Amino acid sequence: MKEFVRRFPREIWALVGVQTITSAGFSLALPFLSLYLSRERGVPMSLVGTLMLFSAFASALGQFLGGEGSDRFGRKPVLIWSFALRILAFSATAWLMGSGGPVWAIALLYLAIRVTGGLAQPPISALFADLVQAARVEGYGLLRVGANVGWALGPALGGYLATFFPYAALFLFGAGVTFVALILTSQAVREPFARTQEKQKSILALRDRRLWAILGLSLPVFLVAGQLVSTLSVFLVGRLGLSEARFGGLLTLNGLLVVVAQYPLARLVQGWPARRGLALGALLYALGYLSFGWIRAYPLMILAIAVVTLGEMIFTPVAMAVVANLASKDQRGRYMGLFGLIQSFGWSGGAFLGGVLLDYAPNPPVLWGSLTSLGFLAFFLFLGAGKLFHDAFQGKPAGALDKKEGRA
Repeated sequence: MKEFVRRFPREIWALVGVQTITSAGFSLALPFLSLYLSRERGVPMSLVGTLMLFSAFASALGQFLGGEGSDRFGRKPVLIWSFALRILAFSATAWLMGSGGPVWAIALLYLAIRVTGGLAQPPISALFADLVQAARVEGYGLLRVGANVGWALGPALGGYLATFFPYAALFLFGAGVTFVALILTSQAVREPFARTQEKQKSILALRDRRLWAILGLSLPVFLVAGQLVSTLSVFLVGRLGLSEARFGGLLTLNGLLVVVAQYPLARLVQGWPARRGLALGALLYALGYLSFGWIRAYPLMILAIAVVTLGEMIFTPVAMAVVANLASKDQRGRYMGLFGLIQSFGWSGGAFLGGVLLDYAPNPPVLWGSLTSLGFLAFFLFLGAGKLFHDAFQGKPAGALDKKEGRA
């Protein structure tokens, strides 16, 4: 255990704690907003769904701004400001919900919470890349464990508290949890990044064709990944008659597998060629979801979710490490912000695509075959792109700006 703890700097463990706390704070309150709007305020679910769609774009905007800001102003300042603004948004939402404020104002504050959540992710990812040089796949795997622990704890705690307190109180709890993350960041996380005065950094990031190659090849995978909580729930519960409890069990299995297996799996794939990890992750995503076109037995559904989760645990930390490796020290925030932007668009676009196919492709094999064709396409593209973008997969930074970072 001592060797495990010493494997990473103290700041890394602090950031894992921050990720766990913020994920718990978000999932403690936000899932219950839909219940509040529909049950207590009588908002039609179509409008609630529209709000959730816009929230994905709000998160993507926050990811872009957080990446740009962390390179311009530093990782830690952006992280602290994002937490401070989120505390204000959580608190204002609680006050409006408790006082019966206008629904439109609550909706705007919800979007603000999603923007501030997006702001925090690129600085955290960039800090990991700043502090971990040789084992970034492993480090990002550890970060994902923290996020999933928070996601598992938050709804359980929120559901328990909702039996004793009104929905508004959950947002006050969210503000309090975020305040703990703010204190932990300010006291335990140092700023390893020194701002430079060089100009046109963001333009150079946009010109890196290898970055866009990785992002473009990753987008189909994220479109497939976005089926987990949208298309799959409607298909299994609405079409096949699976109980909500059993579907919830599948989601719980997904989270538990990440908590238990993500870090050792990340250590395993750390030494693999990145191209192999990305291709295998895309293939497992596709195979797992494709099987839902035929399987009907619950044990087989459990196996299918395990395959999907295995693809997730391989693909995501490897992709994050490749993007971080491509960037120089003064570009990592932008690169990770763009990665988060593509990931958010993929998840929201995947939910939209799955919803359309549910309406127009009612045959299960056609439905899941159409959706997973994107994953199989990404699998072949990753295998074929190794020769075209060899340096990208090897993690060599692009450009000619930072010789200390190994640039030509």
